[in-house]
Amino acid sequence: VQLVESGGGLVQSGGSLTLSCAASGFTFDDFAFAWFRQVPGKEREGVADIVNRDGRTNYAESAKGRFTISSDNAKNTVTLRMDRLKPEDTAVYYCAAEYLWPDFPLAADSYDYWGQGTQVTVSS
Repeated sequence: VQLVESGGGLVQSGGSLTLSCAASGFTFDDFAFAWFRQVPGKEREGVADIVNRDGRTNYAESAKGRFTISSDNAKNTVTLRMDRLKPEDTAVYYCAAEYLWPDFPLAADSYDYWGQGTQVTVSS
């Protein structure tokens, strides 16, 4: 199982970024995926998730209305579109995967597979 994130970078407040997670080594359609973020000294925070089996999505309150998670089964890729970014969105963003669906949406302990992370920095 391999998850590789890309698309992080530096953006001004109010701008947009799209993160991608390329998945390999398993049957993509059978998995749920999530994006988490973490800043030093804080716990990893769930941002959004999607269950490929039925397309269900969940968003953290901080992400609702600004972030969109989507899954491209043809490309085995999950993306996180982030709009109207704020300085407080600055973090390392991680892609995570779990077979079928997570026990608890947006809970880090519910996911077994993780990428290495990509840095997102939003300047004010």
